[in-house]
Amino acid sequence: MSTIERLTVTMPAEMAATLKSAVDAGEYASTSEVIREALRDWSFKRQLMLDELAALKQDIDKGLADVAAGRVREFNAQHIAERGENY
Repeated sequence: MSTIERLTVTMPAEMAATLKSAVDAGEYASTSEVIREALRDWSFKRQLMLDELAALKQDIDKGLADVAAGRVREFNAQHIAERGENY
């Protein structure tokens, strides 16, 4: 069983009112429940961002390895623009 820890959170009055109105409307049983759901959503989005960042870093490392190994072609912006126009 997980341990419960009590925290004090400070927020702007507008946010507090939104939180309380969700509880008053019966969408949540307590303000703590709203905060827990918000943190779960934040954690999920944060993990997605970290995963995307890791994939980007991996792509950068691959590109740098290609450059170091001489696997490069001359950059031609016009050619890239023309290819984009065909889509």
